[in-house]
Amino acid sequence: MKLNTLKPAKGSVRSNKRKGRGQGSGRGGTATRGHKGAKSRSGYKSKSGFEGGQMPLQRRVPKFGFKNHNRVEFKGINLYTLENLAKEAKLKAITPEILVEKGLCGKKDKIKILGTGELKSKLSVSAHAFSKNAVQAIESAGGKTAVV
Repeated sequence: MKLNTLKPAKGSVRSNKRKGRGQGSGRGGTATRGHKGAKSRSGYKSKSGFEGGQMPLQRRVPKFGFKNHNRVEFKGINLYTLENLAKEAKLKAITPEILVEKGLCGKKDKIKILGTGELKSKLSVSAHAFSKNAVQAIESAGGKTAVV
């Protein structure tokens, strides 16, 4: 087999339909576009969401709610995650840098420690925010919390 002898399978390649090339082609005249109207003209483009003059959905449905531009978004990390991390890596202190290194959050993420799960290890944890349950659990296990 040589590259210069390769051919597509018989019947798999066809030439394009030559629309609008005279009445004898079977697709002359209107070139399969129907009669008159904007859709039959060249350069036709409809607006996105246009519903033929009917009031579009995005205008029928009322606006509601708002976006708080001052919202601070935290990446939540639970106590059971900290427990597993402390066991695997044998850590006594957990900082945001360690969490980034282990791939639990991004470099620019703000971290909030949440209170789901049990914490048995004595850890000193530093993060950007803590839930009340998380602070209780960490301190009852003999650890410390520090807001960065």
